[in-house]
Amino acid sequence: MIQVYSWATPNGHKVHIMLEECGLPYRAHPIDIGAGAQFTSEFLSISPNNKIPAIVDEDGPDGKPISLFESGAILVYLAGKTGKLLPDDVRGKYEALQWLMFQMGGVGPMLGQAHHFRIYAPEKIDYAIKRYTNEARRLYNVLDKRLGEAAYVAGDEYSIADIAIWPWLRSWKNQGVAMADFPNVARWFETIESRPAVQRGVKVLADARKPLQDDRAREILFGATQYAKH
Repeated sequence: MIQVYSWATPNGHKVHIMLEECGLPYRAHPIDIGAGAQFTSEFLSISPNNKIPAIVDEDGPDGKPISLFESGAILVYLAGKTGKLLPDDVRGKYEALQWLMFQMGGVGPMLGQAHHFRIYAPEKIDYAIKRYTNEARRLYNVLDKRLGEAAYVAGDEYSIADIAIWPWLRSWKNQGVAMADFPNVARWFETIESRPAVQRGVKVLADARKPLQDDRAREILFGATQYAKH
């Protein structure tokens, strides 16, 4: 059994979807990041960066439990554990991993900043809004070009690269992007969205999530609490 400590966010959904795609038994434990649950000693013991998701696999590679944090690392681990969604051949493997890194280093951080400055920031800073909105559109353009060459991000087969990127594009409107401007991305997005495992994955913990409206939750996520020693 895999224990998943997570929340209904793009990074959380990556792991939820992967587990559904692989058919692995798991139990999801909500980590309410708006309430500060990510700062408990129990969660920090498996995720020292106080970010979701994290997992504990009770049946680790040596038969002993293993805990992992960072969603990209978890995807690679689960692909290795099951032999699914990461190509076996060396070339295909690294082509998929480069697009996974593209998500971890670009799509996630940049679209996250676009969300923050467009939706959550307490003051509207035109420079930041323009910078991250333009970067979001640039990244969509990179994807659109790639998806004009291949059915999926890493090539002809669905992989962890698609699983990593897709949840971040669900909020394209909040990122200041018009999906109609990127027809190859739109085609790919709808293809992924239609997968039963994806539909199940995005429902995991979704009922527990609340809109980020109160000042306390904003302070926990974006204020001094985030930067205190825990």
